[in-house]
Amino acid sequence: MTYKAVIFDLDGTLLNTLDDLEAATNYALAQHGLPARTTDEVRQFVGNGIRNLIKLAVPPHSSEELIEAVHATFDQYYDAHHLDQTTPYKGIVALVARLKSSGIGCCVVSNKGDYAVQPLVQHFFPGLFDVVCGEREREGIRRKPWPDTVQTCMSALKVDPQDCVYVGDSEVDVLTASNAGIAHIIVTWGFRDENFLREHGAKVFAHSIDELEQLIRAGRPHSPLLDHIC
Repeated sequence: MTYKAVIFDLDGTLLNTLDDLEAATNYALAQHGLPARTTDEVRQFVGNGIRNLIKLAVPPHSSEELIEAVHATFDQYYDAHHLDQTTPYKGIVALVARLKSSGIGCCVVSNKGDYAVQPLVQHFFPGLFDVVCGEREREGIRRKPWPDTVQTCMSALKVDPQDCVYVGDSEVDVLTASNAGIAHIIVTWGFRDENFLREHGAKVFAHSIDELEQLIRAGRPHSPLLDHIC
């Protein structure tokens, strides 16, 4: 049976945000006299929230004061520039629209600051998502891989874990789905290598938008479509 709700990660799953994240990271580092990071380095640093990105981007053994200062500079820059180069992955907007029109609940959960998540989703997916949750730990909602944001979505939609699937692109997403007790589908167009993801527990992969839609509509992993990969 088709899932009743799909909970999507944002960066690397719905949107290619890497160029803007790299630009903001290197701007913040430069403002504090620190060396720049490469695109591949930033790609590996994202997934666990902006503070973790900054902690990994600054030199080893940097003080907490420096990390906080670079983080603040990043937030200020990214707030003004998060739409500069970010784009949806080809076909993903139309997919979400089809799911929505089929009566499937659609949500976004992200470890990116809520200040950026809300306008990004509204800009690229206006009216398509029922619940959108960015990082809001100050409100007591723990970031992924804690299940808090996923549980917020399920509660809002009044759906049970067995009726939901989590779609992401990273090891954090695999663990988040596991912690929330729901199935996962990991897309291969995002920020992590497929072999790396398999090593971190990913079992169900979508290599294209069409395959992702088929997996969502097939429902729970006991279906014949999923038997060969579960």
